Amino acid sequence: MSRGAHCIDNGPMEGFWGILKRERYYGKRFTSKRALTQMIQSYICYYNTRRVQRNLGVLTPLEKHNSYLAA
Repeated sequence: MSRGAHCIDNGPMEGFWGILKRERYYGKRFTSKRALTQMIQSYICYYNTRRVQRNLGVLTPLEKHNSYLAA
Protein backbone atom coordinates (compact mmCIF):
# COMPACT_ATOMS: atom_id res chain seq x y z
CA MET A 1 0.00 0.00 0.00
CA SER A 2 1.24 3.44 -0.80
CA ARG A 3 1.31 6.34 1.59
CA GLY A 4 -1.08 9.24 1.34
CA ALA A 5 -0.47 11.81 -1.41
CA HIS A 6 1.03 9.19 -3.75
CA CYS A 7 -1.92 8.90 -6.12
CA ILE A 8 0.16 7.53 -9.02
CA ASP A 9 -0.34 4.04 -7.54
CA ASN A 10 -4.12 4.36 -7.75
CA GLY A 11 -4.32 5.63 -11.33
CA PRO A 12 -4.39 2.31 -13.22
CA MET A 13 -7.11 0.84 -11.02
CA GLU A 14 -9.20 3.99 -11.11
CA GLY A 15 -8.93 3.91 -14.90
CA PHE A 16 -10.01 0.26 -15.00
CA TRP A 17 -13.05 0.87 -12.78
CA GLY A 18 -14.00 3.86 -14.93
CA ILE A 19 -13.89 1.72 -18.08
CA LEU A 20 -15.87 -1.07 -16.41
CA LYS A 21 -18.59 1.32 -15.25
CA ARG A 22 -18.79 3.03 -18.65
CA GLU A 23 -18.97 -0.23 -20.63
CA ARG A 24 -21.02 -2.49 -18.34
CA TYR A 25 -22.55 -0.70 -15.34
CA TYR A 26 -24.19 2.59 -16.32
CA GLY A 27 -27.72 2.19 -17.62
CA LYS A 28 -28.18 -1.29 -16.15
CA ARG A 29 -30.10 -2.43 -13.09
CA PHE A 30 -28.78 -5.28 -10.96
CA THR A 31 -31.27 -7.18 -8.84
CA SER A 32 -28.74 -8.78 -6.51
CA LYS A 33 -25.21 -8.51 -5.25
CA ARG A 34 -24.49 -11.88 -6.87
CA ALA A 35 -25.49 -10.62 -10.33
CA LEU A 36 -23.23 -7.58 -9.92
CA THR A 37 -20.31 -9.71 -8.73
CA GLN A 38 -20.80 -12.11 -11.63
CA MET A 39 -20.80 -9.23 -14.13
CA ILE A 40 -17.56 -7.84 -12.65
CA GLN A 41 -15.86 -11.25 -12.77
CA SER A 42 -16.90 -11.88 -16.37
CA TYR A 43 -15.76 -8.39 -17.37
CA ILE A 44 -12.33 -8.91 -15.79
CA CYS A 45 -11.97 -12.14 -17.78
CA TYR A 46 -13.08 -10.33 -20.96
CA TYR A 47 -10.78 -7.37 -20.27
CA ASN A 48 -7.71 -9.58 -19.74
CA THR A 49 -8.24 -11.99 -22.65
CA ARG A 50 -10.54 -10.70 -25.41
CA ARG A 51 -10.76 -6.88 -25.28
CA VAL A 52 -8.78 -5.24 -28.11
CA GLN A 53 -6.63 -2.38 -26.81
CA ARG A 54 -5.05 0.35 -28.92
CA ASN A 55 -2.04 0.80 -26.64
CA LEU A 56 -1.12 -2.84 -27.31
CA GLY A 57 -1.08 -2.35 -31.07
CA VAL A 58 -4.75 -3.30 -31.54
CA LEU A 59 -4.21 -6.69 -29.91
CA THR A 60 -5.83 -8.36 -26.96
CA PRO A 61 -3.69 -8.65 -23.82
CA LEU A 62 -3.50 -12.41 -24.34
CA GLU A 63 -2.29 -12.00 -27.95
CA LYS A 64 0.32 -9.48 -26.84
CA HIS A 65 1.52 -11.82 -24.08
CA ASN A 66 1.76 -14.75 -26.50
CA SER A 67 3.68 -12.68 -29.06
CA TYR A 68 6.07 -11.59 -26.31
CA LEU A 69 6.69 -15.22 -25.31
CA ALA A 70 7.22 -16.24 -28.94
CA ALA A 71 9.90 -13.56 -29.52
